[in-house]
Amino acid sequence: MTKTIEFTKMHGTGNDYIYVDTTKYPIESPEELAKKWSAPHTGIGSDGLVLIGLSEKADFSMRIFNADGSEAMMCGNASRCIGKYLYEHGLTRKTEITLDTLSGIKILKLHLAAAKVNSTDVKVNSVTVDMGVPADEPADYDGKGAKPMKEQPISVEGKRYVGTTVSMGNPHLVIFVNDIKEIDLPAIGPKLENHPLFPGRINVEFAQVLGEGQIRMRVWERGSGITQACGTGACATAVAAFRTGRAGRKSIIIMDGGPLTIEWDNTTNHVFMTGEATKVFDGKVEIEE
Repeated sequence: MTKTIEFTKMHGTGNDYIYVDTTKYPIESPEELAKKWSAPHTGIGSDGLVLIGLSEKADFSMRIFNADGSEAMMCGNASRCIGKYLYEHGLTRKTEITLDTLSGIKILKLHLAAAKVNSTDVKVNSVTVDMGVPADEPADYDGKGAKPMKEQPISVEGKRYVGTTVSMGNPHLVIFVNDIKEIDLPAIGPKLENHPLFPGRINVEFAQVLGEGQIRMRVWERGSGITQACGTGACATAVAAFRTGRAGRKSIIIMDGGPLTIEWDNTTNHVFMTGEATKVFDGKVEIEE
């Protein structure tokens, strides 16, 4: 016996996920479905599966399952897409939404497109997500116990890099380079993700400072591999750039899928991420019950 599930495919700066409203379509095995549906040739094709649900602590909840079936704690790009989904599907009329995630409650501020006269079909142009306060991501890089890692050497197969770790609710390793085009990300990404320094695995960002507040970044995501963008990775990169004296508190992070504006507020110490969210298409898929 089969049942039909409706989904929406959306992307934030190229970071694409399959979104399901679990209040209408409960999902019993998201780990397996994330792997099956994310497959580019035999499935829908995506970076993973995002489940939208209710919450006792916030307006809505979000669960994220990567393309390999592992569950992620947070995704900034998915958060922006959820904001757009909720408003444009009529699930809320709020333009400020609280979202319950595994890394805490996040606040989404929706920026609406200018409405035509007498139009009821108002679209969400972009979304600002309060990503919270960045934290240290300890690592035992010198054999003397885990501690904050800032501009410390890390070697892979004889190649030496210098990295800074940041937690944005999930772990990130940011490595600044002179020329990002020289980085063989498919080769080095999985080795750094699974480096012995990070027993729980880690997201990896390579970044090049371009000047005028702009930073070019590429990402290898834990559990998904190379993606077009990573919201938490963009935030981690901006934080690492400020902490290492490479940039101010506001940066434009340019990824393969496009730019995000990241601002680390000096008063609240919160990181705010602003960017577009795009609907790709709606669809239906059948699963065995």
